[in-house]
Amino acid sequence: MTRLSLKRVYDPPAETDGTRILVDRLWPRGVSKDRIDLWLKDLAPSDDLRRQFHGQLEHWDTFRAAYAAELGGAKARAALGMLNEKRQSGPVTLLYAARDEQHNNAEALALWLASQD
Repeated sequence: MTRLSLKRVYDPPAETDGTRILVDRLWPRGVSKDRIDLWLKDLAPSDDLRRQFHGQLEHWDTFRAAYAAELGGAKARAALGMLNEKRQSGPVTLLYAARDEQHNNAEALALWLASQD
């Protein structure tokens, strides 16, 4: 598989980003569609899980475990297939809107993907 990177959706696009994929359930405010190549909202945590974790760093490991369980669902599996197709054809950047660059769903997804390889 090719390189996978992470970036806030509000950061400017770069040529090295490759395919830019939004992995949030909600569309980020003020972001135009031309800055995003693909929106895989089925790879985002459920609304319930997102609300439970929101900003609570002490629950990061619990969030990651619950999110990994959600990635086993049918819709998430289909979205993972699309993500893997893009990864086979070149670099991919997972986009997220969270302010915390180390504790967000894209980071959790990247860690999960690394554990699956």
